Amino acid sequence: MTLTAEQDAAAFADLPSTAVRRTGRLRSALGWIAIIVAVILFALFIGGISFTSPDSRGTLDPESAKDSGALALAEIMRDQGAEITVVRTRAQARAAISDDTTLVMADPFNLSDDAVTELIEPAGHTVFLSSASRLLRLLDLGENAPVAAGDFTARCEVPELAKTGTIQPERFFTPAAGVTGCYVDDAGNAGLLVDDRGGIRTALIEGSSLFSNEHLAENGNAALGLALLGQTDNIVWYVPSFADTDIEAQGADTLAALTPDWVTPAILLLLLAGIVVVISRGQRFGPLVAETLPVTVRASETMHGRAHLTAKAADSAHAAESLRDGSLRRLAGRLGLTARSTPAEVADAASDRLRIPRGSLHQLLAGPLPANDAELIDTARRLAELETAVETAVHVERNNTP
Repeated sequence: MTLTAEQDAAAFADLPSTAVRRTGRLRSALGWIAIIVAVILFALFIGGISFTSPDSRGTLDPESAKDSGALALAEIMRDQGAEITVVRTRAQARAAISDDTTLVMADPFNLSDDAVTELIEPAGHTVFLSSASRLLRLLDLGENAPVAAGDFTARCEVPELAKTGTIQPERFFTPAAGVTGCYVDDAGNAGLLVDDRGGIRTALIEGSSLFSNEHLAENGNAALGLALLGQTDNIVWYVPSFADTDIEAQGADTLAALTPDWVTPAILLLLLAGIVVVISRGQRFGPLVAETLPVTVRASETMHGRAHLTAKAADSAHAAESLRDGSLRRLAGRLGLTARSTPAEVADAASDRLRIPRGSLHQLLAGPLPANDAELIDTARRLAELETAVETAVHVERNNTP
């Protein structure tokens, strides 16, 4: 059959042009290049996580520059000529302590009563920068007392505190007989306890916020820190941690130890394949369409509203319950537990991960709720330290997994 010129031109007009075919191939190639780049970036991200050491330094750590750390106070002491030795084990602390040494530490939650007594025995001057009811009982310093609001001056017969200015104590205590109370309220309760019995000085204050990098420059916080720590030129700063405990326990085998070597590469390969599938399938539906909702409420507004209601009601138990629930959810996720895990199960899993005896964390995660603000502050601090310790342990295990 012979085609006319007009029919021949029409037939060629219906075929896709060479330029169109090249454009299609170019788009396909660019799509695969984008997928390959995404896979490479994901691999680099995974590698960065695997080889990056996490920051395990917590509250009042003298080498931490975070808001909750105490690096600023340590540097001020060094500027005044003091020599600070930071230790993270009891053995290092005992080796560094002498008669003219000031031993500084936060609440040694990781040590038994006998270990605390043995640690502070050779020191002529001991300063506890955070408090706990156990320390009050163990050292016979006094009892907990209701928190009083406002600014307070020293008002005690301790000469080095005479020019420290005003502070806002986080916690108050009723001094025991023979113990000096400073920063005293109208009821006679004190924000700082100083015990000079037996020729050995022991000072205790709740300074988690007072001496932190974030709040050190407020009021007379820095002056108080200098007065407490500056009585000797040699300072041994012990940093408590779950890793340095005197309670021996046999931890359960971890999931990483029981997993065959080929599981991790297989999981990574499946993740990469999943990303490729998501990208390739997602391109078929076109770009996302943004819709403006009638009302936008920021989550922070709801959080602050609930916090103000709890503060007005002075409901320490309810606030502690909210803090504990949040910690339980985060700990369960980090420990690989389900959302329906009981507090006891989360506590046992955390104990196994930290290699401490089971039951050590039941009081914190499943015990009675705090009855006052002082206990609420102590509970919040311990929950934060527990989450930091678990997060560090999980990262370390992941980094050590072959």
